[in-house]
Amino acid sequence: MIIPSSLEELAGYVENDSCVFFFTADWCGDCVYIKPVMPEIEAAFPNFKFIQVDRDAYIDLCSDWAVFGIPSFIVTVNGKEQGRLVNKERKTKEDVVTFLTEVTDTLN
Repeated sequence: MIIPSSLEELAGYVENDSCVFFFTADWCGDCVYIKPVMPEIEAAFPNFKFIQVDRDAYIDLCSDWAVFGIPSFIVTVNGKEQGRLVNKERKTKEDVVTFLTEVTDTLN
């Protein structure tokens, strides 16, 4: 999981790569719940770079991207959004895997 240190670094991933942006926060119980399985999810989708975005550090980006609930996931490929799992509900490993599988299927 990549943890960017600046907005510029984040923007570089958006523009040039196939990424899954994982919006999270340390204080978020639902984020803490999904975090232990993120390495397994990441391993299952090697064609994507996984970028962890701290909601509090990038609050303006969250607002711009309409990310109001966390944890949330947005997939981009070369600067274009391909899918999002953005809501206020707790996500399970199965929810995230299903979402990423559907996005991957639409790209192929």
